[in-house]
Amino acid sequence: MTATIIDGKSIAATIEDEVTAQVAAIVDAGRRAPSLHVVLCGDDPASAAYVRSKGKACARVGITSQTHALPATTTTAELLELLGRLNQDDTVDAVLVQLPLPGQIDQDAVLLAVAVAKDVDGLNPTNYGMLAQGRDVVASCTPRGCMELLARHHVPVSGARAVVLGRSVLVGRPLAVLLTNANATVTVAHSKTRDLAALCREADILISAMGRPGLIGADFVKPGACVIDVGTTRVDDRLRGDVDFDAVLPIAGWLTPVPRGVGPMTIVMLLRNTLMLARAAGVVTTAAVPTS
Repeated sequence: MTATIIDGKSIAATIEDEVTAQVAAIVDAGRRAPSLHVVLCGDDPASAAYVRSKGKACARVGITSQTHALPATTTTAELLELLGRLNQDDTVDAVLVQLPLPGQIDQDAVLLAVAVAKDVDGLNPTNYGMLAQGRDVVASCTPRGCMELLARHHVPVSGARAVVLGRSVLVGRPLAVLLTNANATVTVAHSKTRDLAALCREADILISAMGRPGLIGADFVKPGACVIDVGTTRVDDRLRGDVDFDAVLPIAGWLTPVPRGVGPMTIVMLLRNTLMLARAAGVVTTAAVPTS
């Protein structure tokens, strides 16, 4: 058996085409295009590159975007003041605060300050709580991307045993909730979990977001399981995932590569989340936004 390769780049391109058509329909109907505002605080090169990628993606699909670049010395109060202005601006549909933030900034206060109705990454505690209740709200882009990969490849989720490696606020925790909402039986594991390999071998769906290159070998994978690799770590000037791809390929039923796996899905789900928030704000009608 050789796993089916889940090509996230190809799937993301298809979704991007869908979003482009939806945005064009909005503009053709005489409405303004949905808008996304990104707050970048500090000079982290990886964050800056990622924000540039988001801006280019918005331009491709016709979403209006603006980046607010703040110095690394920015205080919590200064950042909260900016968020207050964006929250009050009716031309702003979606707000994203790029993480990580500089150490002196109170991240919890910042995430709480992003208006629930404009929280494009679903990190405001209210949105987080509603997601846990099973409501259809905006959720973090990477977890949404993982769920979309499962759906587009018709991987059975309902009734499946799922193991999520990693418990971060951005990926592991919301992903576990999304899988639970889709009727999977979910276990969240992490660096303190005992006998990790044995636990992973029980999974029909194994998703790793640990950031530990090559962690998942053949002895971690149940034959026929779907393995989603969220981890990306730069090693010797190349990206490596958590999964030993060559070792797992003959065992898994489905497998994402790194790169071309989950990464492209994160940005395209940001575009879709922006559309969702614009719809909720009344900028577009329900029919103008994809729901799948």
